[in-house]
Amino acid sequence: MSAKIYIPGDAGSVALGADKVACRMAETIAALGVEAQIIRNGSRGLYWLEPMVEVETEKGRVAYGPVKPSDVDKLLDGGLLDGADHPLCLGLTEEIPFLKRQTRLTFARCGITDPLSVSDYRNHGGLAGLENALGMKPQDIVAQVTDSGLRGRGGAGFPTGIKWKTVLEAQGPQKYIVCNADEGDSGTFADRMIMEGDPFVVIEGMVIAGIATGATKGYVYLRSEYPHAIRVMDRAVEIAREHNILGASVLGSDHAFDMEIRVGAGAYVCGEETALLESLEGRRGVVRAKPPLPAHKGFLGRPTVVNNVISLASVPVIMEKGAEFYRDFGMGRSRGTIPVQIAGNVKHGGLFEAAFGMTLGELVDDIAGGTASGRPVKAVQVGGPLGAYFPRELFDTPFDYEAFAGKDGLIGHAGIVVFDDTADMLKQARFAFEFCAVESCGKCTPCRIGSTRGVEVADNIRAGTDTENQITLMTDLCNTMKFGSLCALGGFTPYPVMSALTHFPEDFRPAPMSQAAE
Repeated sequence: MSAKIYIPGDAGSVALGADKVACRMAETIAALGVEAQIIRNGSRGLYWLEPMVEVETEKGRVAYGPVKPSDVDKLLDGGLLDGADHPLCLGLTEEIPFLKRQTRLTFARCGITDPLSVSDYRNHGGLAGLENALGMKPQDIVAQVTDSGLRGRGGAGFPTGIKWKTVLEAQGPQKYIVCNADEGDSGTFADRMIMEGDPFVVIEGMVIAGIATGATKGYVYLRSEYPHAIRVMDRAVEIAREHNILGASVLGSDHAFDMEIRVGAGAYVCGEETALLESLEGRRGVVRAKPPLPAHKGFLGRPTVVNNVISLASVPVIMEKGAEFYRDFGMGRSRGTIPVQIAGNVKHGGLFEAAFGMTLGELVDDIAGGTASGRPVKAVQVGGPLGAYFPRELFDTPFDYEAFAGKDGLIGHAGIVVFDDTADMLKQARFAFEFCAVESCGKCTPCRIGSTRGVEVADNIRAGTDTENQITLMTDLCNTMKFGSLCALGGFTPYPVMSALTHFPEDFRPAPMSQAAE
């Protein structure tokens, strides 16, 4: 029986040298005449330890990392295939503290299975949710998703079941399921990880959504900056068709569902569902006025479900284990688990899936291990480039949609980016305006003009020109953008700006002359 060696093939691990490690491992194994199989799995999400090599042993998988190509020969000589001790040995993978503390529901298979093996997927619980759904009425599927408390994981937090119910009840000759995989927030990578590490769970979630709403066609709108995910998802769709997971008779049933992968050109605003639909239809990605909602008139004017990758990937476990099982995790109206993406100036950057309710301080200080620089944490931006900057005084805020909204913040796609005490918050506020100006679709005046004026005001504050009046003007600009913009790009840009101004006012005022001289 040949040994199984797992070396991640996802984009994050490849960027850190995983392909080179895999090539060196294959060459050395061949030269030694050792019977061993190299499986390119997805990443477990412990990116400070990538490339992480795992080997199957009688006790379970043993991990080594971070591994360089030059380490391979010594690892094999030292008993890698038997899980022997070594300076790079991390012990049993499941016992690594960062992993052991997680509650992995959506990411249960990521890093464990061969991403493109249907048998692997089935052996680890895959398709059980779809099989249950095939024996249910559409309205009962919708009720189960609604009762689970699942909310959109793309940022808005809208109840998934309500969206599905609207499409189910809508009339139309054709309905669609659209997966929003245009993951563009800074510090986020959960969508990419799941598509590259467990693509069938996304496909299964889309098929279930189709059965629940009467849709027979689906599209994944994937950003062009994700070539690895595009390749894996394209192949996964082909394999799903070969195994009747997709097609005219889903798993031999009376239900039909097929899907395609479509690649966007990389506009941030296309993460907004109506701009995404415009792009999907072949036009420039510009936000549509609502109503009508996409659930009534979406893709090609037909009833359409638009859900984020993680929202759809969370559905199979709900259909397998039931609404109550999923709802038991979390707090308040935030139910289930959330894959938090930890990035920026941290010791332990990666993906941490846990039930809603952990505090921001626990995530930053305990899970992430504080800053990589060793300096004090100054601010944490939660929710991407449109998210608020939280100071240490707010680190007791639990990870919960309503708790963050109550502190003038948002969870968004659950990316957190950590900054140490060298960060210049005026510069960060200017960046928020500049980002909005560059990425605006230009349809509404508050976003198009307000963001450009915001950059000018930030520059005036930096120059010390009439500082107090400029700060008042910045506040007025944010108020106009927040309440006058057509979509969240202009509407949420005030979050990072005003949080920086509110919590770090000293960065917006010129330093005293004596201090400046120093």
